[in-house]
Amino acid sequence: MYAHRVQRTEMAYWRKHNMLHGWMEQLWNSRGNEGTFNCVQLELGEEDIDQLEKDINNFNLPKTEGFFFGGGYTKEEYEEYYKDNDIKFIKDCREAFAEGDGVIYDSWW
Repeated sequence: MYAHRVQRTEMAYWRKHNMLHGWMEQLWNSRGNEGTFNCVQLELGEEDIDQLEKDINNFNLPKTEGFFFGGGYTKEEYEEYYKDNDIKFIKDCREAFAEGDGVIYDSWW
């Protein structure tokens, strides 16, 4: 799973962060997309990042299970292994937007 600026500068890398991927997939579906959310570029806007930050802070990320993702994890495990990196990603997104660049989420599994 990756996120990068539209200018192709990598911003973040996650491995088996099933809850974040599930959140992105729900966003993709909410935009009327269908099918498998794999090898699909999802452009993120400022409102998306604002909502993601709220969902991170409230541990409101969807449990997403599957062969490639393993099982779910608890709030404590999330905070220990993923939260700091996710908050840094939020900050980096806002910097990209302020500089007039866009942000793309992409994954391949």
